Amino acid sequence: MAVNITNKQVGDVSVVSLNGRIVLGEESTSLRERVKALIADGKKKIVLNMSNVTYIDSAGLGILVAAHVSAKNQGAALYLSNLGDKFNDVLQLTRLMTVFSVYTTEAEAIKNFGASPSAASA
Repeated sequence: MAVNITNKQVGDVSVVSLNGRIVLGEESTSLRERVKALIADGKKKIVLNMSNVTYIDSAGLGILVAAHVSAKNQGAALYLSNLGDKFNDVLQLTRLMTVFSVYTTEAEAIKNFGASPSAASA
């Protein structure tokens, strides 16, 4: 199953929800392109909601690291939320947990950017 990627704006934070597998090939390429497009559009605050990611391979992890570095180099920030136990364990084992800003929930990640959900209606 290919990864399904959806976006929404909450104030000035772009939330990218992922559903499916992030593996070598089309799946990881589409994620990279989505993050690149958001940054190109001037989005500086990005949350990747990983709640429905069913599997991630080393290429998928590489894409996440590359997206994080790319965002940082362009003055943007990329947070991860809703990892789940399995993905959390993978990040711990690979020591990538120290690279990313990781939050339990999407709302917590958004809050740490200083955005309020009410800003979306302003």
